[in-house]
Amino acid sequence: MLQTGILNPQILSLIARVRHTNTLVISDWAFPYWPEIETVDISLTKGMPTVLQVLELLKPNFKIGRIVQAEEFLSTNPDEKIKAFNTAFEEIPDCIIERPSHIDLKKQVPSAIGLIRTGDPTAYGNIILESV
Repeated sequence: MLQTGILNPQILSLIARVRHTNTLVISDWAFPYWPEIETVDISLTKGMPTVLQVLELLKPNFKIGRIVQAEEFLSTNPDEKIKAFNTAFEEIPDCIIERPSHIDLKKQVPSAIGLIRTGDPTAYGNIILESV
């Protein structure tokens, strides 16, 4: 029986299928539904869990080479929130951060292996992780 790390069987199954250059989306609670890709909804309530909490649990077992986040994230969130995301991203060695418009970010979603929907209310806090 698993006792540490990610315990959710759907998330474990989803990330086990990620290979080189595949992508995985971690979204906020209001992110649109995408019928083309598997969605694991772990939103418990507004604010639980957050995108960053899920990212922290993925880091030990998911080699991330690129993170995509909407450029609007920078103009709609307080400095403290931006700093928290930037700090989390900087802890990933050799990771490239891209910030296209939220329209262009959403164009990348259908090609993802899957999507994990959180309860995070952060405006434009959605991220796409690309494996190395």
